[in-house]
Amino acid sequence: MNKMVLTLITSLLLLSGCSSPTESNVPVVQEWVFVACEGNFGASNGSISMINQDGNVIEVTEVGDVVQSLEVYEDKLLVIVNNSHMIKVYDITEDGLSLPGIEVSTESSSPRELVVVGDKVYFTNWNTQDVKVLNMINYNIETSISVDGLPESIITDGSYLWVGITMNSDYSSASSVVKIDINTNSIVETYEVGLGPTSLVMENNDVYVARTFYDENWVSFHGSSKISASEVTKKNYGVGTACGGSMMKHRNEVYRSFGGGIATLDFELNINTASKIGSYDQSQVYSTEVIGDYIYFGVTDYADVNQVKVMDFNGNEISSYEVGISPGDFATWRDN
Repeated sequence: MNKMVLTLITSLLLLSGCSSPTESNVPVVQEWVFVACEGNFGASNGSISMINQDGNVIEVTEVGDVVQSLEVYEDKLLVIVNNSHMIKVYDITEDGLSLPGIEVSTESSSPRELVVVGDKVYFTNWNTQDVKVLNMINYNIETSISVDGLPESIITDGSYLWVGITMNSDYSSASSVVKIDINTNSIVETYEVGLGPTSLVMENNDVYVARTFYDENWVSFHGSSKISASEVTKKNYGVGTACGGSMMKHRNEVYRSFGGGIATLDFELNINTASKIGSYDQSQVYSTEVIGDYIYFGVTDYADVNQVKVMDFNGNEISSYEVGISPGDFATWRDN
């Protein structure tokens, strides 16, 4: 996974000491943070770790083979299980997830990542090389949008999708991001952004791209790109630069995973090393995400160490949770 939650839950944990449990007029707000824990490829030990506002962690085990990504849609949790080729849909309640949930087969498509627009789920697929559209009213996959290569990351502004084509069909590194019109389900623009687009984020109408690609000996290289209108800016970093594959934003600044933490990018996409926050072992940082005013790191050694670390923007680690194998994606639900 190239890819990658917990901000609102952390905020509640930090603020919980300010509320008296004896104040009956203060409503109790229930919140769950869901962590997609991939598990081991070829096994069925992918899981969902659920963290509540009190910091308790509950595991939903044996979800399937490679729990790739997840998203909240109203009071439902949508979970892509990559090597089981399905999307699982769970109802969310104050008590957690209603099991066993609904399974929607993707017909061996190798689904990857997803976004929700209205009552439609758009998700990328490697085996079928397309973006499929799931109708959340009837749980039918109603159409697919073919792309040239293996699509991974996907973001939306509500009218268009941007999809990163991370590899070609022969698994060599690809180099494009396609823009799809949701109204017509058609590609309207293709941008050459450099090899290995793995993570996308939008800021001020610009699309920023984190890139990871490999040479013939599987040595990794990293870069960043920016799509601004029809202009593309590209930056490759030097050999040995320790980056992950995540692009994030916080308070109008764009960050890239870097050196076991995150750091801002300047106008020319150079990494501002002095701004780095976090100093975990980069080889164990599996995912990185910013939500609200906190940074979340999925940390794993693919065996015994599987944690979510939460930091503030002053560089303080404020929470640590033991979770399932290979924490890679996050979503939050709050009972209003």
